[in-house]
Amino acid sequence: MLNNWLRKSVFVVASAALVLTAVPMVAAQSLSGTITVLNHRTDLDKDGTLAKYSAAFKAKYPDVTVNWETITDYAGEVATRLSTTDYGDVLNIPPSVSADKFSQFFTPLGSVDDLGKKYNFINEGAYDGTVYGLATTGNANGLLYNKEVFTAAGITDVPKTPDEFQADLKLIKDKTQAIPLYTNYHAGWPLTSWNTGIEAFTGDADYANIKLPHMDTPFAADQPLYMSYKMLYDAVKAGYTEKDPTTTDWEKSKSMIANGEIGVMNLGSWAITQMQAAAVAAGKDASIIGYMPYPTSVDGKQYAGAGGDYKMAINKNSPNQDIDKAFVTWFMDESNFAFDQGGIPPLKAAKLPPAYDAFTAAGVNLVVDTPAKAGEEGWVNNIDKESEVGWNNGSGTWQSTIIDAARGQISDSFDDIMNAANTKWAAARVSLGIKD
Repeated sequence: MLNNWLRKSVFVVASAALVLTAVPMVAAQSLSGTITVLNHRTDLDKDGTLAKYSAAFKAKYPDVTVNWETITDYAGEVATRLSTTDYGDVLNIPPSVSADKFSQFFTPLGSVDDLGKKYNFINEGAYDGTVYGLATTGNANGLLYNKEVFTAAGITDVPKTPDEFQADLKLIKDKTQAIPLYTNYHAGWPLTSWNTGIEAFTGDADYANIKLPHMDTPFAADQPLYMSYKMLYDAVKAGYTEKDPTTTDWEKSKSMIANGEIGVMNLGSWAITQMQAAAVAAGKDASIIGYMPYPTSVDGKQYAGAGGDYKMAINKNSPNQDIDKAFVTWFMDESNFAFDQGGIPPLKAAKLPPAYDAFTAAGVNLVVDTPAKAGEEGWVNNIDKESEVGWNNGSGTWQSTIIDAARGQISDSFDDIMNAANTKWAAARVSLGIKD
């Protein structure tokens, strides 16, 4: 069960959040002012959810106003704004910012040792023993699917291998009107969800941060990134995805999968509640949206990566540091955001949402990546940036070339793309002086 896993596993590497011993609370009556919080959840802005969090915070701190600025291309736009001081008071750290750069942009929140006693995923927002960002929620990685579409296609069990996955997509195409696999190509960032095949194809907590920066060929045919993206390539090549990926629409995809127009989407478990809400809005039961692990196994066991979502941080240039700290503390400890969104709460003592019951019932082994070794924090992002491959920068640009190749828009083959990535990756390691 996931509860036992949370207690026993490397979740002792817990998520950053403000502990009273590290960040003293400020009396509510002494705080007054207005802060701006940058966020990527445009859907929660539109439906009024974020405004409710602002109101709840104001009930505790009557003289403080919290304004939300939600951004569709969050990873790209905020990364650009970091070159200025105008990136809100509180924000989610863009994935392109490596850990060794945290101190350039964000306020220290406390030590890993102190914060780790109370919170999950702490090392993900930390560098050199200091925490700069707190996971707003935790996710497992897998595939969302519409159970009614699967039933209509005659699929009775979720696929366990890549070949079974392709066969099921073919059944959906042949027997239903649904798009078997929706890529969300146009939005870009959803394509990076295929990165999470690393844990599924290896079951190895050390792979992503310990082994990967010391490899010259992480895109070789026997490596997880190759195998994960080959599933995407094969599906596109076979015509199991949308006809024109440039017309995909992230917001519209929610109602599409709810209405049975989509069979499968690759997204973290954070998306479960969004798709279930869309199902309810369409007059259907939320339970028609299912969540399954990657169709692969290692020595007969299935694995799924788990980790923190975006890390909430404080702009070190903000003039409202006390308010910022109070808000982040409240958001982690009292807002119930993670549970509401169907995620793993950052607070260790918090209960888990029901979305995880079915996922763990399948016997999936959840893998939390081991933190990078001391002195090697941020190496994967640094190599990725130096190489200009960009598979891990959150934009989805590199991933889109795989789809373009599969649909004949560029002349490169899948292996051409993987081999080029290997060459650039190896050269970047040399350029950065990374030696084994």
